[in-house]
Amino acid sequence: MNPVEDNPTKLDRLGIWVSSLCALHCLALPVVVPLLPLIGSSFFAQVWFERTILTISLIIGAVALIGGATRYHGRYYPLALLFTGGAIYWNKNMFGEAYEPFTIAVGALLIVAGHWVNMRLCRQCKCCKETVFSNHLST
Repeated sequence: MNPVEDNPTKLDRLGIWVSSLCALHCLALPVVVPLLPLIGSSFFAQVWFERTILTISLIIGAVALIGGATRYHGRYYPLALLFTGGAIYWNKNMFGEAYEPFTIAVGALLIVAGHWVNMRLCRQCKCCKETVFSNHLST
């Protein structure tokens, strides 16, 4: 067995960290932007960089949440939290630049909430801990 199967919450924790770092990046960027040319790191302010981090976060999240649902608890609603948060985060300026920090925070919180709910569900499910595939798949 690989380490991820031994502890299903490792990917959730990684997803929480990546999503939190992504939110921190987006929220701190307006303060740091004037300094970026001085340190030669202007790529941090590019939209493609932000969306790359978000995409990686969503991929990690999807793997963690689908794995938790199929192997442990059989519930897929944490995926709805993850992808709703991702959609809000992706379209962070849907209400204008003035509300961008709010939409970033809401999107990041929903992504983190999806991971958190998945971790709790994996810890609560005792019927599947010894099996590789859950009995929930047959129901």
